[in-house]
Amino acid sequence: MKTAVVTFPGINRETDMMRALKLVTGKTPVNLWHTETELPRGLDLVVVPGGFSYGDYLRCGAIAARSPIMSAIRAKALEGLKVLGVCNGFQIITEAGLLPGALVRNASLHFVCREVQLRVENNRTFFTNRMKKGAVVSCPVAHGEGNYICDPKTLTALEAEGRVVFRYAAGTNPNGAMNDIAGIVNQAGNVIGMMPHPENMIEPLHGRMDCLPLFESLLAA
Repeated sequence: MKTAVVTFPGINRETDMMRALKLVTGKTPVNLWHTETELPRGLDLVVVPGGFSYGDYLRCGAIAARSPIMSAIRAKALEGLKVLGVCNGFQIITEAGLLPGALVRNASLHFVCREVQLRVENNRTFFTNRMKKGAVVSCPVAHGEGNYICDPKTLTALEAEGRVVFRYAAGTNPNGAMNDIAGIVNQAGNVIGMMPHPENMIEPLHGRMDCLPLFESLLAA
């Protein structure tokens, strides 16, 4: 399995994500710089990680979404390349038009950094196929703009088509996201965006390993 992780100015979770992918796949991911215009051949997955790309100026993810590497990712995603965006990565791929809706300021207007309970709503995706539908796992969040919103028509479609992949459970919604949405998938099933950080809860040093099966799902897919 060949994976890649993108680095933008201000991103700070690329090392965490690369470690997680290497732990599960046994191979070191390719580190892609934001100015690159092409993706390596034979990629199975590209991950846009969390952080604060470009200092979160303008809108979170808006500047990064217009970088050269995102044009290449967008083109390959249309051909079926699997793409995972986590936290700032979710904001970036949404701003890039790979997923519908938008991520706006938390309802509390405060940055949140804590564990939440994450419920798997769709276990048929490339990132959840080793999980049971309805399974609840602990997962950390760290964001100031994770409040997922979209228009009523889009929300109806997401729910009806089973495209809500993750939902905040047990009253742990940290940002006010509509319908407690924590992660979604595109219609084609090859692009997933989520606000929590599963890469930070997969080994004993993290205190819990709840999210390891998510990464194991990548291999199974």
